[in-house]
Amino acid sequence: MLINHDTRYALDVVVELVNTAPQGEGHDGLGDVAALRRFVEQSDISDVGTLGERDLAAVHGVRDQFARVFAATDTKSTVDLLNRMVAAAGTTPRLTDHDGYDWHVHYFAPGASVADHLAADGGMALAFLVVAGERERLRRCEAPDCGRAFVDLSRNRSRRYCDSRTCGNRLHVAAYRARRREAAE
Repeated sequence: MLINHDTRYALDVVVELVNTAPQGEGHDGLGDVAALRRFVEQSDISDVGTLGERDLAAVHGVRDQFARVFAATDTKSTVDLLNRMVAAAGTTPRLTDHDGYDWHVHYFAPGASVADHLAADGGMALAFLVVAGERERLRRCEAPDCGRAFVDLSRNRSRRYCDSRTCGNRLHVAAYRARRREAAE
């Protein structure tokens, strides 16, 4: 599956955003405005001005909407969620070249809030997956104690864990140890 750089970047930001939500008894990765500012800076999100509590609440709302997209069980539900999200963000596609990046498309309007920016660019990236018939690539980690979101971009759509070096390896080691115990009995 061919995904251009901008779409891949937007998908990565969506995944990171969804994964800031508390998992189980974990903490909220966007618990305050300072955490939102760090997220914006680490994700290299452009055209973001001063952030406040309203921005934080709005981004929490967008995060919840993206989480519902990952939880959707069929294409119709996914499409309905994405259409509402992208429309509410006031999508305004435009070509831009900034900060040393070549020409690319921004889907958010100039001066848009960070929440609308995330909803528009991330919503469009997810929409491209749906249009390509690849909705099933939106997944949650199968490790029992994880549940983090990820986009399976493997060639054969076989990825099961958010990170095979941590979640996948941990489960494989546990299974190996269980087999060894069983064999020793």
